[in-house]
Amino acid sequence: MKLITLFCTALLLLNVSCKNEETEITALQKIEAQKAETIFKKIEQGWIITLVPLDATVQAKVNSWMEWRNFLNEINQKPKSTLGAFQKKAKALTLKSQELNNNIPTEFNTLSIKTRITALITKVKTLDLYIHLNPVPDKKVTGLIAEINDQVVSLQLQMENIVQRNQIPTEEGESDIIKMKDTTRAIH
Repeated sequence: MKLITLFCTALLLLNVSCKNEETEITALQKIEAQKAETIFKKIEQGWIITLVPLDATVQAKVNSWMEWRNFLNEINQKPKSTLGAFQKKAKALTLKSQELNNNIPTEFNTLSIKTRITALITKVKTLDLYIHLNPVPDKKVTGLIAEINDQVVSLQLQMENIVQRNQIPTEEGESDIIKMKDTTRAIH
């Protein structure tokens, strides 16, 4: 009889402890969901991409650069639903930014443009890394979005600068002086 009583008491205690664990787990899940919602709202508020409109001559020259247009289309579409949507967007931006090195128009195929593209790719990859961490560092992510914005504007301004420099007419004999200063030419 004592054995049955002891067995029933053990079952009762086991049942009560399991219920306590279940309520603790649900409480922890609710707290985690609230944290994720807070992080989502902060990232959503900080995801502001403002692109400077390009000059008409620059726009005409980059119209043939499909990778640039794809990147701009991707960056202009803001995710809306969940943190997972922002993570997918970061992954897509990483892929689109890496394609920017392909088919650069010859006028923009310079070291200054390639350097800015590399800096942009680095910022986008860093964003992709941080947004996939658990927990997501929302301040870092929103800061990186601002830095990506700055990199895109810097790239656009450099394109405009190149077009403006190329529109300046060369003076008579200037091309000969440039050729003479070229140290890569061998004098025979």
